[in-house]
Amino acid sequence: MLSSISTKRLNFFSLLFSSASNSSLFPNPTSHFHSRRRQKPLPVADQTKFDPETVRETLSCYTDDWKRALEFFKWVETDCKFTHTTETFNKMLDILGKYFEFDISWDLIRRMKTNPCSIPDHTTFRIMFKRYVTAHLVQEAIGTFDRLDEFNLRDEISFCNLVDALCEYKHVIEAQEFCFSGKNKDFGFSVNDTKIHNMILRGWFKMGWWSKCREFWEEMDKKGVKKDLHSYSIYMDIMCKSGKPWKAVKLYKEMKKKGIKLDVVAYNTVIRAIGISEGADFGVGVFREMRDLGCEPNVVTYNTVIKLLCDNGRVRQSYSVLNQMLKKDCAPDVITYHCYFRCLEKPREILKLFELMVTKGVQPSMDTYVMLLRKFGRWGFLRPVFIVWNKMIELGCSPNEFAYNALIDALIQKGLVDMARKYDEEMLAKGLSSKPREELGTKLVQEGLDA
Repeated sequence: MLSSISTKRLNFFSLLFSSASNSSLFPNPTSHFHSRRRQKPLPVADQTKFDPETVRETLSCYTDDWKRALEFFKWVETDCKFTHTTETFNKMLDILGKYFEFDISWDLIRRMKTNPCSIPDHTTFRIMFKRYVTAHLVQEAIGTFDRLDEFNLRDEISFCNLVDALCEYKHVIEAQEFCFSGKNKDFGFSVNDTKIHNMILRGWFKMGWWSKCREFWEEMDKKGVKKDLHSYSIYMDIMCKSGKPWKAVKLYKEMKKKGIKLDVVAYNTVIRAIGISEGADFGVGVFREMRDLGCEPNVVTYNTVIKLLCDNGRVRQSYSVLNQMLKKDCAPDVITYHCYFRCLEKPREILKLFELMVTKGVQPSMDTYVMLLRKFGRWGFLRPVFIVWNKMIELGCSPNEFAYNALIDALIQKGLVDMARKYDEEMLAKGLSSKPREELGTKLVQEGLDA
């Protein structure tokens, strides 16, 4: 039996989307809640009671259309007498920021200040920081932080939110300058703590600037910044990704000497590093160690172990790890099955695992379909290709250009040119880009490419 809230949401969404084909979202707002058979429409406020969660969910449906989202935002307030909360305002700000509508965003923030139910909070400005930085408007983001005195939010939390946004979206140089340049000394709190340094270290990691990572790591020692579990986890990951897993193992041993207790994230990195540098058996050994110490593995841990075993040709042993996942209610995800699909070489075994994946409720991604279509096509097996293709359609997944091209390549390889042409025309009709193929008469002219 549906709860009253769930029922309200269901009724609202069904009525709302039934009129989605209208040229305007709410040309006559009250009509969305009236049956066409009614001669006298009842007042909308008497029929529909909104809660903030319903409004936020509805706004989420319009994340790709800020105008409709804003139209609904205003309509539900004026026609339905809904009082927006901080959460609903924040959702609207996030949508507006996605399309760089910052002037409208600040109009809403000024409105938020006037109502005790919608006072701006740290989340409000975390959204603004994120949206400014993704638009590469770094000075505007910093300027927003400087304005937070009027909201009583210019504090350490907002500072960390700003630095995190700068580092997350690859403006690490600006983040480091903002934190440590001589002109910024009046924050009212220390910026030389471990947390801030970890953010910047992770920022250099996301940039892939390994030399800057090493330089900053050494600078932390020179400044006397205490390195914690997160510092080591980030830098071990840096060592792995930069092709130096043995250095990550060295850091792991250093952590143990210092008595730093590892969490599951750190162990995941260590298992991968030691497995690559010293062999799969050593990686499995660390996996057992973490369980013995009471650190419960998560799906990433199991995936790391399975990948190590598969990469070393020990698929049968990896199946026992998969069985452990199923027994311990740690459900495999799409990455788990990808580890197998990449290394298995028997179509029947792959299809059996693919069927298990779907049966267990793991939704294949488009990468899954493309991987299998290419693999079977390369081997020259058409029947498995169509099994995967039909399952993709059956599960309601619309093929992209890579899936179409993988199918067409498989058909051409088997000499089925007419069928390949049919799918080539189908993907072009959908507006997808087709590969030029001599067999289909779609070879590109080199002169055109040069031009």
